[in-house]
Amino acid sequence: MKLGRVIGTVTPATVYQGLEGVPLLLLQPLTKERQPTGKPLVAADSTRMAGPGELIYYEGGREAALALDPWFVPVDHTIIGIVDGVQMSEEAEE
Repeated sequence: MKLGRVIGTVTPATVYQGLEGVPLLLLQPLTKERQPTGKPLVAADSTRMAGPGELIYYEGGREAALALDPWFVPVDHTIIGIVDGVQMSEEAEE
């Protein structure tokens, strides 16, 4: 699982079969310290509840395609859930 923040929405001109009703959101990947890392990317929102500004966790690759129903729709990233909070132990911070 990867951590990110929703920074916008995407409106497709054409919707692929199997992705009807699935929001596409623009997100910024984050480090475990919640700092931006890498370039923003587009992800399908399996929760159908995430919105701009929310902290989310997402998956990429084959796992992203498995998270949606029906399986194996053509997506590279899928939002799996919304994060309520992040708390790291002192060992994890080192």
